[in-house]
Formats: sequence, C-alpha cells, structure tokens
Amino acid sequence: MAGTRSYVSGNFMFNLDGVNCGFVTSADGGDAVGEVVEEKPQPGSFTKKQIGALTYDDIELNIGFGMAQDVYDWIAASLKMSYMRKDGSIVVTDPSFQAKSERQFFNALITELTIPKLDAGSKDAAFLTVKFAPEYTRDVKASGKLTAGKTPAQKQFVGSNFRFELGDLPCNKVSKIESFTVTQTIATDDVGDARGKLSEPGKLEFPNLRVSIAEVDAGLWFAWHEDFLIKGNCDDSNEKSGAIVFLSPNRQAELGRVNLYNVGIFA
Repeated sequence: MAGTRSYVSGNFMFNLDGVNCGFVTSADGGDAVGEVVEEKPQPGSFTKKQIGALTYDDIELNIGFGMAQDVYDWIAASLKMSYMRKDGSIVVTDPSFQAKSERQFFNALITELTIPKLDAGSKDAAFLTVKFAPEYTRDVKASGKLTAGKTPAQKQFVGSNFRFELGDLPCNKVSKIESFTVTQTIATDDVGDARGKLSEPGKLEFPNLRVSIAEVDAGLWFAWHEDFLIKGNCDDSNEKSGAIVFLSPNRQAELGRVNLYNVGIFA
C-alpha cells in the first residue's frame, strides 16, 4: 500500500465490518487524490493551480480460498446486484506479524472481480483479485501481534485444479479458461459543496469467456455453434447454464465456484 513499507507477501490482515477475515496475499490502493484545477492565466502571469474535488483510489486485494465467509458473501452479493456497502481496514504487519499501520476504509462497493487464468498444465498458485471503491479512507496507527483468528487455514489453489461445466456439453477435456474480469461501474454524485464524492453502483458488466477444448470432444460444441449461431436458434431456450469450479490440490474438494447463466456461443 502506498505510503507504507513493503513487507513480504501475506503480511496484510483484512478486516470487514469488524470481522477479522484473515491475511491476504497482497493489498494496494486507497490513496487520497485531489483534482488539480488550473485557473486561466492573465497575460504574462503563471498558471495558478487549486485543489478541487477529493477522490480515493480503488483498493485491490489478491485473495485465496481461506478467507472468512464474509468476504465471499460480499463478492457473491455484488455479482447478484445486491449491493452491500462495507467498512473495514487493512493492517500491515512486519515479518513477525507485529502490526505497523492500518488503512481504514468506509462505505466501499466492489468494482471488479478477476478470475485468474486456468490451465491444465499449470503448477503455479492462483488467486482471485478483488477491487473495491471506498468513499473515503483514513490511516491510523496500529500495534500488537496479529493472528488469523477463527478464519480457516489458507487453501492453496493451483491454476490446473479446476472443472468446467456447461449444459450437456462434454467438458472433461477443457484445458484452458482465459482470465476474465467482471466489472461494476461506479457513478459519483458531485452535487453540493462537499469535497468528497458520494458513490452509487452503476452498470454490472460480464465479459465473454474464452475456453480451449480438445478436438476429440469438440463435436457437440460444433453442433451447438452451427445451431445457435449459423442457423440463428439463439433465443433464451438455447442458452446454457454451467459453472467454473475451483478444486483442492487432490481435486476431491470444491473450494469455490462461479455459476454461469444464459451462456451463448458466438465463435
């Protein structure tokens, strides 16, 4: 986070509405930024600059699948357009988990959720990226040694441990799903003389998915493409539902999932 010493990965404690939600992999953002307004100069004089509206950068977190359930409930509510404003903080610790500083945030709305690239050949850990827009932040002193409290142990997710489901299509040989980001636009209310801007949720945008599948299983996919796109049978009844499922290292337990609705094919 800006203005703080850089510590090793994982030394950021995330709190949400008074709940200790566990350590995140990385945290950044939340800085206060003033708009610079230039006054029209008089002939032969310097351009005078003034500070205008005050805004706060989005906060970005990389998280795994071992946070408190409150975090995932907040994300899920945002994807369903059941917007929830949240207060919380990020506490920065040194390598021995002694608290050094705390950035508090208020009335935050989620603005982005990025799903990492999934690849059957990957051996690397993968993380969700969450961005949220606070109406304002405050930096305060922090002290004491932090622990993860009652949050579960962090569950490492490797980018190859996933399952893809889509209607009646064969998906066992889906080898890749490209990274994608769901975006929530935020509208600001600039009415009045307050320096800060009030934020309201705007449009929720879901991206297109790009999936790689083995040729041996592609027959039914081609048939759907032919019927849906070329023949034009593309009404709601021919769209499909499915899911992207994140699996544990032994591929036996489900760590989480992204449900997909009203999926069509266009290429």
